[in-house]
Amino acid sequence: MKLTTGQAVGSKIRGFAVIAALASCAQPLMAQEKPAAIQVDKEKKTVTIACKIAPRKLPNLAEVYPIEVIAAAPKGQKAHETVVTFEAKPSDIHKALESLGLKPGKPAKGEGAAAEGPEVKIFLDLPGAGGISKRLPIEKALVDRKTAKTMPPLKWIFTGSISKQLDPNKPELVYGADNTGTLIAIFPVTDETVFQTNLTMKDEPLIKLDTNVKSLPEIGTDVSLVIQVP
Repeated sequence: MKLTTGQAVGSKIRGFAVIAALASCAQPLMAQEKPAAIQVDKEKKTVTIACKIAPRKLPNLAEVYPIEVIAAAPKGQKAHETVVTFEAKPSDIHKALESLGLKPGKPAKGEGAAAEGPEVKIFLDLPGAGGISKRLPIEKALVDRKTAKTMPPLKWIFTGSISKQLDPNKPELVYGADNTGTLIAIFPVTDETVFQTNLTMKDEPLIKLDTNVKSLPEIGTDVSLVIQVP
C-alpha cells in the first residue's frame, strides 16, 4: 500500500517518538549499571563506597610491601600497600558519615599516639553466585604473612583527617586525606586519613599483613566497601 505524503510524514514522526521514548527509558538503566562512588543509606546507617581489588605489585616498585592501609586512591601515597582502591574523595566520605550523625575524633601519628573517635564496622561486599553479594568483615581480607592466619577483629575508628597547608606561600588548608588518597589506615603511619584502628606503632613491626587471596576475588574486580555506623 502506498502512503500519501501526509501519512508518510506522520509515520516518521511516530517512529521518532518511539525511538525518543526508548532512549529516555534506556538512560536511567545505563546510569544504574555503574554504582555511585558514595551511597548513603540513612535507614541502615551505612556509607557504601565503590572500589576495586588493588594489585599487590605495582610496576614502578621492585618489591611487594606489607599492607598498611585498607583503602587508598589508585595513585595515592599508599597505593602499593592497600586492599582496595577507590575514586571518591575522602572528604566527601567524611561528610557522608557526618550526615548519619557521626562526629570525627582525632587521628594518631607516630609513637605513643592513639586514635580517638567513634567506632564503626567495616565490611567488603563481594560479588557472589546468582548476583547476590557476599559480605566479608574487613579483617577477613587480611592475613599474617608468616602464619597465613586471618586478622583478629579490630576497632575501626572515625578519626577524620588533619587539615594541611600544601603551599607555604598560600594560607589555604586542604583536607589531608584528599592529598594522600588514604581512607583507612591500619597503623598510625599517617594522620591524613579518615579511619584508623586501635593498633599503635608498637604493633607495626610485629604484624606484617597481606591480602587474603582465598577470600578475595581477582585484582580489578568491582567491590563495595561498607562503613556501618552503630
